[in-house]
Amino acid sequence: MRFLPALIVDAVLVLVFAVIGRASHDENPAGFLLTAWPFLVALVVGHLLAAGLARRPRRPWSLSWGAIVWIVTVAGGMLLRIATGDTAQLPFIIVATITLGVFLLGWRVIALLVRRRRASHTSDDPADDVA
Repeated sequence: MRFLPALIVDAVLVLVFAVIGRASHDENPAGFLLTAWPFLVALVVGHLLAAGLARRPRRPWSLSWGAIVWIVTVAGGMLLRIATGDTAQLPFIIVATITLGVFLLGWRVIALLVRRRRASHTSDDPADDVA
């Protein structure tokens, strides 16, 4: 499971998303797992899907891997919320999509920029990190 470090970073960011969301609605932030669990389950599925694709992205920190994880996390998380009797109102869907996109793709963009900077000092090919 070479994607475990990326999965851990992503899971922490999903938890941060849930804590921020609960706090912004004056809900008890301690109940963040109630908000986070559907997205955490979908996140794992997203990583497994990205790892199992025939023409999968090669690196878990790449933007293409992150895009797969992001889409599956948002869609799967919303479906699990609805399936278990919770709500998924349009404003929540929009905020979750944007926030999780910034979180799940944002750290990968930073990693890409760091790798490109390092590659400018070495002979590594930074284009490998995009795919």
